[in-house]
Amino acid sequence: MELSRRKFLQGLPLSALALTIAPNKLAADKHQIILPPRLNLGDTIGLITPASALFEPHQTLIEAKEKMKNLGFDVKLGNNILARNGYLAGTDAERVSDIHQMFTDDTVKGIIAVRGGYGSGRLLKDLDYELISDNPKIIMGYSDITSLLLGINKMTGLVTFHGPVAISTFTDYTKKYFYQILTQTQPAGMIDDAPFSENLQTSNRIWAINGGKARGKLTGGNLTLICATLGTPYEIDTNDKILFIEEVGEEPYDLDRYLTQLKFAGKFDKCAGIFFDRMAKVRPAALNPSFDSSLSKEDVILDRLAGYDFPVCLGISIGHVADKPVLPLGVLAELDADAGKISILESAVS
Repeated sequence: MELSRRKFLQGLPLSALALTIAPNKLAADKHQIILPPRLNLGDTIGLITPASALFEPHQTLIEAKEKMKNLGFDVKLGNNILARNGYLAGTDAERVSDIHQMFTDDTVKGIIAVRGGYGSGRLLKDLDYELISDNPKIIMGYSDITSLLLGINKMTGLVTFHGPVAISTFTDYTKKYFYQILTQTQPAGMIDDAPFSENLQTSNRIWAINGGKARGKLTGGNLTLICATLGTPYEIDTNDKILFIEEVGEEPYDLDRYLTQLKFAGKFDKCAGIFFDRMAKVRPAALNPSFDSSLSKEDVILDRLAGYDFPVCLGISIGHVADKPVLPLGVLAELDADAGKISILESAVS
């Protein structure tokens, strides 16, 4: 059963994240974009657990290492990858140490989280952003790892990558964009639709809420974690950006709350465009469509985005689904809401 993140987040003050960052580190868009070096087959990928601890850790690590090796890479484990501190994969200091270890280790060419969960946001105030920008590397994950992707991208200008964790399902579709985005220096271009076939339906249901095309740098991730940046030095910047949003295990009223928070924070005012993932598991806990008094996710999105004229679509395959492309944060993209398509227009690696 999915456990809602809001139960973790209740009572955790956002101000706890907003400490000890020098003023000259606070203007993300003033940083020149940093492209990390591309991966080559045979390179070493560093595996870390910056969020929740591993369940059945030894079997999980066998799985994670085998998947990386079958993708064509060697593996190095973080020194504290088996640490545990309640629902966290070790203390904050241990998890920060593993991130720093991977960025400074010259044999490691890319960094991938083994899993998400909860806890990455706690690390942002303790990361050495100068060390990271001096040693640029691919860092990738999704869900709770959104905190690291947004924070590192904002504080350094380093392109970060929303994509599979090491224990994700690596379908042919996922592998295609893993290699295309992370190992090739040319722009990826248009992202294909994820495959779908179920009971006579042969395509994903991508719905243009507002039609049109828009260009902007990509930013986004998990909605809960995006909102958790607000009021902190790591606050998401959506001005002239293409914002992508994914979520899982919440109810429509949670979606309402988070979109309302972004709206009141002005995050839609200068946004270039938005695309949502399927959010198949964002629904009332007791779903009875004939008699349920809840709003649906469609109702909520239509209401909260009413009055904005930028392109918006719902249903692109990202986040907590098997088939997901790698999306680079900080790279120019184009959203065609009418076609339900996203295109990557710039190289994400050097």
